[in-house]
Amino acid sequence: MDNPEFEMLATAAYKGERVAARRLAVRDQLSEAQALLQVLTLAAGALGLARLLAEREQLRQRDEERRLARQAAAAHKLALRKASLQPLATAWRGWFDGSAHPNPGQIGIGALLCGPDGQRVAISRRAGHGSSSDAEYLALTALLEAAGSTGATELTVYGDSQVVVNDVNLGAARGAKGLEEHRARVVSLMAALGGVQLRWVPRHRNGEADRLSQQAIQRPPGD
Repeated sequence: MDNPEFEMLATAAYKGERVAARRLAVRDQLSEAQALLQVLTLAAGALGLARLLAEREQLRQRDEERRLARQAAAAHKLALRKASLQPLATAWRGWFDGSAHPNPGQIGIGALLCGPDGQRVAISRRAGHGSSSDAEYLALTALLEAAGSTGATELTVYGDSQVVVNDVNLGAARGAKGLEEHRARVVSLMAALGGVQLRWVPRHRNGEADRLSQQAIQRPPGD
C-alpha cells in the first residue's frame, strides 16, 4: 500500500495496536489507515496524536541507534578476534604431530616449520618408544628446537593433541601427571624463543605434520 500517512502510523503503532486496527477495519468496514488512525487517536488520549507520533518516533530512533551500536560492537569484537588468529606478516608458523605404533610402541614424529620469507623446515624421524602423549610432546619439542636453530620469531604452533596443548597452556599447577619432564622442556624452549603461542587444531587441519609422523614410522629403523 503506497500511502505515506498509513506507513507513518504503522511505523509508530505497536503490534497489539496494529492487530486491533485490522479487527476494527473488518468490523466497521474501514480502510486499514482509517482504523489505525482511530486506534492511535484513542491511545494518544489527551496527549494528542501528533505528540504520540513524535514521542514514538524518538523511541524508534533511539532503538535503532542502540541496534546499530550493538552491531558495530559485535563487528569490532569479531574483527579483533580474527586479527588475533591471523599470524603477522613477519610471523613464523609451525605444526607438529606424533604417533606411537602400537600405543605405547615405536614413536614417529613429524613437524613443519614455515617462515614469512618462504623458509620451510620439515621434520620426520623415529624417536624411540613411548605413548602417544610422549610422541606428541617429542614432536613439539623437535619443532621448538628447530625454531630456535633458525631464529624464528613471533611463532604460532598448531597441534591436534588436546592433551599436550592443554597441558602446556594450563601449566604445571593443572597439567597432566606423568608428563612433567616433557612439559618442563617445552616451556623452557618456548621461554627462550619468546612470544610463542600454542593452539589446538582439528586433525584435518594438521595433515602435513601427521603425514610426516606416519612417514617416520614407516621408514626402516636407522634411516
